[in-house]
Amino acid sequence: MAPSFRSPGIVKAGYAMVLVLLLQACAGPSLKEDPVRDPPSYAPPPATSGLLFEMADAVAREHGEDRSGFHLLDGSEEALRWRLALMDSAVSSLAVQTYLWYPDATGKMILDRAIHAADRGVQVRLIIDDLLTIGLDQALLEIDRHPNIELRLFNAWRERGLLPRAGEMIKELERLNTRMHDKVMVVDGRAMVIGGRNLGDHYFGLGEKFSFHDLDVMGFGVVAQQVEDLFDHYWNSDWVLSASNIDLDPDPDYARNAIVEMHEELLGTPLLAAFPREPTDWTADLEDLLPTLAIGPSKVVYDMTPGVGETIGQEVAASLFPAMGKAQEELLVTNAYIIPDTPGIEFVTGLVDRGVRVRILTNSLSTHDVPAVNAHYRPWRDDFIRAGAELYELRADAAIMEEVVNLPPAEGQFPGLHTKAFVADRELVFIGSMNFDPRSINLNTEDGVYIRSPELGERLALLMERNMLPENAWRVQLDDDGKLYWTNSDERVDRQPARGWTQRVADWFFQFFPKDLY
Repeated sequence: MAPSFRSPGIVKAGYAMVLVLLLQACAGPSLKEDPVRDPPSYAPPPATSGLLFEMADAVAREHGEDRSGFHLLDGSEEALRWRLALMDSAVSSLAVQTYLWYPDATGKMILDRAIHAADRGVQVRLIIDDLLTIGLDQALLEIDRHPNIELRLFNAWRERGLLPRAGEMIKELERLNTRMHDKVMVVDGRAMVIGGRNLGDHYFGLGEKFSFHDLDVMGFGVVAQQVEDLFDHYWNSDWVLSASNIDLDPDPDYARNAIVEMHEELLGTPLLAAFPREPTDWTADLEDLLPTLAIGPSKVVYDMTPGVGETIGQEVAASLFPAMGKAQEELLVTNAYIIPDTPGIEFVTGLVDRGVRVRILTNSLSTHDVPAVNAHYRPWRDDFIRAGAELYELRADAAIMEEVVNLPPAEGQFPGLHTKAFVADRELVFIGSMNFDPRSINLNTEDGVYIRSPELGERLALLMERNMLPENAWRVQLDDDGKLYWTNSDERVDRQPARGWTQRVADWFFQFFPKDLY
């Protein structure tokens, strides 16, 4: 008698077949057995023509070649718009380095503009951390095959599929736990963007559930060459490999069709209604921006990458405390992820004892995208306050959600703080990629720029104070019995604000994991 459809033998065989298919789907390609490392190469000389040359030249002629002009990228809309403006204005070179590059509307639009730049002869170099490139290998390979684009991966997995990657992670945890957290763009050697934003919808106000409130700074002048030096260091690092090392056959038809489909998709995406979908002439916008730039000298810092397997040189972390320690009257700090430990509290105590007013803004549990970080930040709240700092945490219903973060037609439900910046005495500014947590200090590569400019310092201080207002943030304080409480413009609560019980459970759960993982 033939077995019925529900026979255990057939069911088991079906499960086995599904499992095999899943494993094959997750396996993916691999890197070539003997990856080829490209010889050292560097950025071309800064452009001597074009809009960005004219901007940088105007700053240098009026203020000196050791000064640059700066503009803070606070709101989501301007942060994306000015990136497009720089890319559309490129005449010779474009370099983009990022931790995360999502294949969503924003990520595709930036890639589309990079391809347009390459098509008109601009030399395009891209460095992407390999963390979230699963399933994108053919696309990465084809992008790298464009005659004017080179794409390199930081700390690449040899096995490209999901399950093999997981196995490789277990075997090589120490190596693969080091990630490139840097985010920079340099155009024509004359303009740059550096800061906290990765390339994806929720970093530019277009997230469906939430979007980050973040901060970058755009600069024109010698600062662009400083950032280009940063980029060249990573470009020639032993930690990066060309995407040409992915062991797949080229597929020119795939590349042609994918580029056309991507562009057509972007033309019809309502989410991008605020932005031009085709390359645009930004002459008038840049001319209007020029007289508003804040002027000052700059120093770009970045972590050094020796040979693979060797310890990353944590130059950014080593520079931060000495720089913040220069404050004489006031230190304003905004940082998304803070796990201070005793030295951090002692540092704040020392500043306050010298008469420095210290104000800190970070995420509340209610705005956190990484509850594990909050679980290890939580025990330090009272220490910050006893040290004399004024402590603020972003509200999930912050007024800036509608004013600064959300970009219609997107309607994110809450903001997550992602900024990494400080300003000392409204003059010394730092903006970069580094969080105040063990991962940034010990594992990731990071970068940032120091700018000495009273005008920029005042602008940044005003933005930070806006974000600390009661309509945007909770003030965290201690009552007479030493217990924490939170106040804003509407209410006072006696336990940390959260969006629901699942957040509170996660916060409790992650306290039992080592803080050095986050």
